[in-house]
Amino acid sequence: MNNGTLNKVMLIGHLGDDVKMHYFDGGNCIGRFPLATNEVYVNKTTGEKLTSTEWHNLVVRNKAAEICEKYLSKGDKIYVEGRIKSRQWQAEDGSTKYTTEIQVTEFTFLSVKKDNDHNKSGDAHYGMSDADMP
Repeated sequence: MNNGTLNKVMLIGHLGDDVKMHYFDGGNCIGRFPLATNEVYVNKTTGEKLTSTEWHNLVVRNKAAEICEKYLSKGDKIYVEGRIKSRQWQAEDGSTKYTTEIQVTEFTFLSVKKDNDHNKSGDAHYGMSDADMP
């Protein structure tokens, strides 16, 4: 918390794709992946049960990104905590692009499909240190 404000996000959802890595000069890296969260509701007129999916763009950094890339794949369920960050950039055509992302600060694997020793014992939790954050 800073100056009486709070920017904190908590999500549980399923990966919409595998983690995509990007490496920088100097050894730092980031991983990006979409996360789907669902809200189930009933249409009051028809009584039909409906599901609304919201997509979130997640960003993990450095060691956390490497862990996510190694153990997570599309469809896996994960709990994340982080903060909302908006950014903009110039596209190749000269237009300004905008995006809103969740910068992940902690995560817990809730289900993973990859068969590996790391997850045979159950959930895996990772909290990032200040050194992992921008």
